[in-house]
Amino acid sequence: MSRPPTEDERALWERAVAARERAYAPYSRFRVGAALLMQDGAVVTGGNIENASFGMTICAERSAVVRALAEGHSDFSAIAVAGNPDTPDVAPCGACRQVLVEFCVATMPVIYVGGGELITEALGELFPAAFALRAEP
Repeated sequence: MSRPPTEDERALWERAVAARERAYAPYSRFRVGAALLMQDGAVVTGGNIENASFGMTICAERSAVVRALAEGHSDFSAIAVAGNPDTPDVAPCGACRQVLVEFCVATMPVIYVGGGELITEALGELFPAAFALRAEP
């Protein structure tokens, strides 16, 4: 069940809005930013990066996850996603939801604009039938 965001979640979404400005979207012109919060309070951002070979495009959420992992983070506690101001309703796509499930708990908050309002929804509610197969460390 979605709910209104807390002040901290709204602040994380504002970080996603700022990250959106660094997105590379020359083909669709649809910029998306993501801000991924770590348990220690650090925030890692990412933007969508398009490519002329459209299959090579990476979404903002996956950009942030990959960057965070490359920087040694793996303790994700929330993610916020911000789309274009003129089309703000943007939830993570199916591929991004699957990647998030790989690294995050089902209760992790996902903050995004849905139905014209900023909302927070648990990852497990956003993606209830996710494929999950955990590898042994």
